[in-house]
Amino acid sequence: MRLVTYRDNTHQRIGAVQDNNVCDLSALAPDMLALIEGGPALLERARTMIADAATPCMPLASVELLAPIPRPRKNMICLGMNYAAHVYEAQRARGRPEKLPSHPVFFTKNVTAINHPGGVIPYDADLSTQLDWEVELVCIIGKLGKNIASDDALNYVFGYTIMNDISTRDLQVQHQQFFRSKSLDGSAPLGPWIVTADEISDPHALGLRLRINGATRQDSTTGDMIFNIPNIIATLSRGMTLEPGDIIATGTPSGVGLGMQPPQYLKPGDVIEAEIDGIGVLTNTVVAEHDF
Repeated sequence: MRLVTYRDNTHQRIGAVQDNNVCDLSALAPDMLALIEGGPALLERARTMIADAATPCMPLASVELLAPIPRPRKNMICLGMNYAAHVYEAQRARGRPEKLPSHPVFFTKNVTAINHPGGVIPYDADLSTQLDWEVELVCIIGKLGKNIASDDALNYVFGYTIMNDISTRDLQVQHQQFFRSKSLDGSAPLGPWIVTADEISDPHALGLRLRINGATRQDSTTGDMIFNIPNIIATLSRGMTLEPGDIIATGTPSGVGLGMQPPQYLKPGDVIEAEIDGIGVLTNTVVAEHDF
């Protein structure tokens, strides 16, 4: 299933996308987090509702899609340096030795960074002029777990979506860490929906790419991850509880603006399309803050 959070006039609802329509599932749960927490039984009821001709549906084009989880309960967990070619391009750009990490590099993005499909990415030249792009596969945790074995880790995944991990490279240098430089408002476009895990047979065999104004900047496969999703979940959950609705962004491939010669960054008016096979396309536009 493709599960969405959407706004119909003034009401926010959850639903499932089928044949370019959105079927309303708000009778099952008030929001996406509650649907995820309901586990397999509630998900099966959702499938039954979709098949029921009495379930109200409307054209997808007539609703406003929101981030699938518009307000996570905790920060989004992200991986840095998880594709070898991206590690090398970033280290070359900063004049550092080209060395792969021996352990996953984790950081978080603030919940207020969440942005929506079609949402505007704020550009404030007084704050940063080095706004960069990063297409990423996101996995959503579906059930409570701690000390999860890597062999069992994919059973804890509810589904997958796309994140564009917008990053301010100048702030990253100033503060010597990732949190502030990746947590500005609007810097985490998420969506357009969650594809349930049963529809992604192998999350490590998905093409992912990113286009700016139609020109391809990133083009890779999730099979190029240094640390795969079972490894990520097993490492994170060692001594730390993962909960339903936790968002884990798994890193970006090469092709970011920082690694270009010379570096190139986003500017107002740029249209960004982040695409992952089997999920869809997440589109956002960069807009100067004084214009909205």
